[in-house]
Amino acid sequence: MSTPEARRADLLLALATLIWAASFAVVKQALTVSSPLAFTAARFAIAALVLTPFARLDQRFSRGELFAGALVGGLLAVGFATQTVGLVYTTPARSAFIVASSSILAPIVAFVAAREPLRASLIAALALASAGMYLITNPETGGLNRGDLWTLVTALCFGAQIAAVTQVSRRYEPLRLVWMETVVTAVGAGVAALLTEKVTFTSGSTLAATLAYTGVCATALALLWQTHAQQHMSSARAALIFCLEPVFAAVISWGWLGEHLTPLQWAGGALIVIGMVVPELRPAAPGGRTSGRAVRS
Repeated sequence: MSTPEARRADLLLALATLIWAASFAVVKQALTVSSPLAFTAARFAIAALVLTPFARLDQRFSRGELFAGALVGGLLAVGFATQTVGLVYTTPARSAFIVASSSILAPIVAFVAAREPLRASLIAALALASAGMYLITNPETGGLNRGDLWTLVTALCFGAQIAAVTQVSRRYEPLRLVWMETVVTAVGAGVAALLTEKVTFTSGSTLAATLAYTGVCATALALLWQTHAQQHMSSARAALIFCLEPVFAAVISWGWLGEHLTPLQWAGGALIVIGMVVPELRPAAPGGRTSGRAVRS
């Protein structure tokens, strides 16, 4: 029987997952009044400011810690930039399901980059996710669109970021790494916006509310909740809760934006979720570490 503390941790992580899921639709609407890279820079600048009081910045950063922060922050910056650009051209539900595959790609990246052992279940999971992505992109109506291709880059970057966080969080304070990630993403997206896009910001309550939601709730607050919740659960349990994210995103996009998925696309989404679950269907090691995870949206 689970303890009250464990139930609170489950609820806290589920709420964080719901917030991330809703932000796919929120960002999609924000992109009607803002250019994608400028929006990403503003969102993460707000998150960095909110996280500053919690990041123990009175302690000096070592050279290794700065390198680790730059690495995971650079991967996160590219991931969020391509995700936001992708949302200009694809739908929130499609984006959410494709991004969800990063959880499966992470161990593949770890195998290639660090020669971490690769279980047979991960190969099966990757096959399921690949089939699911084929179906979710709706081959009946042309298959992958421009936004889906950008989002595939996001999934790869997030997978690499998860693998990198798993390595560096063993040596450095996770919350300080998260703070560095938000700073690097804000700066990187800002520079990219100035160099590559016509920066657009239509002032108004819609954009302000969206930045407040994504910067404060979907980035800073959800990260803090995730950090607290995952101290009280196994990586397998956390991964299963994270599987709710693309499902939440699809339902919210349907109810809010009127996005409809065909039965074939729902089948593809189900394959991706099953692929996320398969690698976790094994006994968790007692006292095992929780896995690193990028912010999804």
